Order: sequence, then structure tokens, then C-alpha cells
Amino acid sequence: MGLPFLDSFSAAAGRGVWHADELGLADAQVVATGHAALDAQLPGGGWPVGAMTELLQAAPEAHVWRLLLPALGQAVQARGGPVVLVGAPYEPCGPSLAAQGLPVEALMWVRSEAPAARLWACEQALRCADIAAVVAWLPQARVGELRRLQLAAAQHEVLLFVCRPESVALSASPARLRIRAGRCEVDASQIELHILKRRGPPLATPVMLPARNERVTALLAAARLRRKLRLQQLGTVPAGDSATSATVVRIDAWKGGPDALDRLAVVA
Repeated sequence: MGLPFLDSFSAAAGRGVWHADELGLADAQVVATGHAALDAQLPGGGWPVGAMTELLQAAPEAHVWRLLLPALGQAVQARGGPVVLVGAPYEPCGPSLAAQGLPVEALMWVRSEAPAARLWACEQALRCADIAAVVAWLPQARVGELRRLQLAAAQHEVLLFVCRPESVALSASPARLRIRAGRCEVDASQIELHILKRRGPPLATPVMLPARNERVTALLAAARLRRKLRLQQLGTVPAGDSATSATVVRIDAWKGGPDALDRLAVVA
């Protein structure tokens, strides 16, 4: 029996080979990010399950919720367990997260300043069968420690997001996906996402996303309108008040508002 022709052999083998100039297919489950423009640039069209995704930012809390909320809500619904936050820099705003689809009772916040304790908590959370996702702030983690977390996420098929400073962008990382997020300098209402590592060709231009989703923008606009009408009724703001004027408001004029979004709107 003769050997197969080289051309036919190459064609058959090529069907199972990933080419570096093509966006790779996901080799495991993914969860849609909730942002169509970002999904289009990720292998499989979403965040990889059972692998580490690294988010690099100048400020640790800057764009985490904007990027992750849709996927975290999906993960909670699918697995029924909580989202574990390890070393979150600030207490999450429950009403705001709930308004965007992530109930506060689905969050578990592990507070610790010690790097070793954060790593231990993160690894233990990844080993829990009921956990929907882990979001960890690990600015001082080393490559070997991150590799351990990557293996734990793969063994238990958990969504894992690790937040680190953008200064480590040029350092080695075992993360399957690395994204640097920052506010767009040209348009402050947009977020720039630079995909530093993925299974596919380098992305020449950043992915642009609105800094706020439509629902929160509408809620904040409604809250500002309610505040203005309330202050007009109290005689604090003239009826013809313009956006450029400044008014000193007594705290008891808004104290006890219906939700946290009202309090945020007063400060905005």
C-alpha cells in the first residue's frame, strides 16, 4: 500500500492546527462577557472557564465591575454559588451591583492585607465546588504563585480573575488571557481595553467600551432629576438652574434617600 500524497496529508493535518495569525478557538467552556465588541476578540467569544484572566489597571478598582458584572451574574445563575472577592480594595456597593444583575447575597468578601493570606484564600476558594467565580486583587503575586492558582482553576473549572497593577504588563504570566484596562484620554466616557495576551494575533487597536452601562446611566440621570426636583421644592435650587451653576446643599436635604444611587448622584 502506497503512502498518502503529501498534499492530502498536509490538508488533513492542517484542520487540527491553530495558526498564529488566526483567532484561536476555545479549548474549554467560556462565559460571554456581556460586551459584544470584546467577545468578538476573545477565543470562543467570552471569558475562559477553568483558566486565569488577568486584568491590569492603574487603579485596582477602576473598571473591574464594569467589565465583569455581566459574566459574574451569569456564573451565579449557572452554578448557584457565590462570587468570592479576595482583597477587594473597597466594600462593594450592594444596591448598585444588584441593579446590574448581581445580588449582594451572592458575594463573599475576604478581607486581608497580607499577600500570603490572600493567595491562600484564593486557592481554597477555587477548590470549593459551589463557588461561581473568584475575583482576587494580588498586586504582589509572583509567577510561581499565579501558576498554582491557574492549575487550581483548571482542575475545578472555575472562573478566575486576578487584578494586578499595569506596571507588570511586560512581566511573564501564566494567565490564559491578559487585558490592560484604562480610561480613554480622548473620550472620558469610554474605556480602552488592550488585549496583551490571547490565543490569536496581536490586537493593533484597543477595544472600546462605554464606561457605564445603559441601565446605570439611566438610573443616575433619573436620580439627578429627582434630586433637582426635590431641591426646587425646598427652594434650594432656582427653577432656571443651569448645569454650570454651583449650589451648597444641606446634608439633611437628601439624607435618607431611597437608594445608594441617589447618594452617588449628589456627589456626582
